[in-house]
Amino acid sequence: MKQIGVGVIGLGLMGRVHIEAYAAAQLAGHACRLVAVSDRNTARFDGRAASGGNLQNDARGKLLFDPQSVATTTDPAALFADKNIDLVSICTPTDTHVDLAISALRAGKHVLVEKPVSLDPLAIRRLADVARDAKRLCMPAMCMRFWPGWSHILDAARDGRFGRVLSASFQRLGTRPAWGDGFYADAGRSGGALFDLHIHDADFVLALCGEPVAVTSTGTLDHVTTIYRYSSGPRHVTAEGGWDQGQGFPFRMRFVVNFESATAEFDSRRDFALEITTKSGVEPVDRLAGTGYDFEIRHVLKSVAEGRSRTAVDLADAERVTRILNAERESLNQRAERSVL
Repeated sequence: MKQIGVGVIGLGLMGRVHIEAYAAAQLAGHACRLVAVSDRNTARFDGRAASGGNLQNDARGKLLFDPQSVATTTDPAALFADKNIDLVSICTPTDTHVDLAISALRAGKHVLVEKPVSLDPLAIRRLADVARDAKRLCMPAMCMRFWPGWSHILDAARDGRFGRVLSASFQRLGTRPAWGDGFYADAGRSGGALFDLHIHDADFVLALCGEPVAVTSTGTLDHVTTIYRYSSGPRHVTAEGGWDQGQGFPFRMRFVVNFESATAEFDSRRDFALEITTKSGVEPVDRLAGTGYDFEIRHVLKSVAEGRSRTAVDLADAERVTRILNAERESLNQRAERSVL
């Protein structure tokens, strides 16, 4: 199998996460190699990790890549021009995603672009048009669809093993990221916790239950709770997400999903994160080794290697969830239910 050459743009926290996931994929037998990285900050070209992240261990100083064997550049165009690169991970601030992804696609590269792809659904549609014309994959990095425990629930909903989903509630709480040179504090660029944190659960609601017809949201951009309304489907679906907790508050993500014949509960702060309760009792589900970042990257690598025409999550999904989030923002501002369609 041809080895897939990888380039990573942006060496902040998410760039580090992607590089580690590609390395883990290579160890797991995927034919891939980190060829080049790009960042505006040349101090990051030493290949050493910075600390930070909700779910990452502090790996400050860990060698992520060997700068003697991995090309480094401050110019993304130079990375796109490298003929040894087949797939590019874009891990830069949100407002740079679409333009960088378009440049990569037009240079003949497949793309994995971090979430949110954009705050504007029309920009995502424009990107999808370029990907279609270029005949290249452009996958949004919606990692929760691949997260151990979460992917288990999506599989259960799809194969019907527990019957229909009757209700679902999600919670994702933490502190606002201290990294990013002030990007996360600028809601005009990041979209606040609504777009950068709560997006994970809004996207999972989309994958699990389909697109709602309307939303009702309360709170602020930095801490929102939303009710999702369906014309047919689950009668109670909610999600809370916020990063306005005090510094030192431990990150937590949690869900409770009720099926016709089982209740699934996930809590990231528990040894057995996923538990399934049926009439037979409570059964903990062993964690798979790895994270959603690992499995999303293995999925895109496999998709490129096998010449697939699409990935399990695509830009149409990114456009849908962005429309949902914009409706949530309107609901926050107007203090009223807002239509998604």
